[in-house]
Amino acid sequence: MIKDKLEYANTYYGISDSLKKGFEWLKNNDLKSLDDGRYQIDNNIYANIQSYETKENAPYEAHREYADIQYMVEGAEKIGVTNYSNCTTVETYNKEKDIEFLNLNQKDSYELINEGEFLVLFPQDAHKPSINPDKKLNVKKVVVKVRL
Repeated sequence: MIKDKLEYANTYYGISDSLKKGFEWLKNNDLKSLDDGRYQIDNNIYANIQSYETKENAPYEAHREYADIQYMVEGAEKIGVTNYSNCTTVETYNKEKDIEFLNLNQKDSYELINEGEFLVLFPQDAHKPSINPDKKLNVKKVVVKVRL
């Protein structure tokens, strides 16, 4: 997992060309004005823009084929993050959707992401997004999916 501000994303460009493209897409678009939906960046990268209200709880999830760049456009939320090995499967892996739902076998640990911040979540990073920071908030978030 990586947590940082978008203005420092170039620090991570060397990890992969695909991550670099994902970060550049975030930097080069007026994300506040884009509508919710899916935006294809290239054959291996796409972005989902989502507006929603944060919630009290959610299941953990993990992916095998994609890393997530979860970028907060407006608002703030907590995201539970743990190593995949700390979880047990609740809903088996769906290859078509590249998602598996999990239960955490220990105490939750959260990262708070505010406007302008991102988390990069790799396959070993089980995560529980969309959680209230202190109270319910309306947020706008972009999740860039980067094929590994």
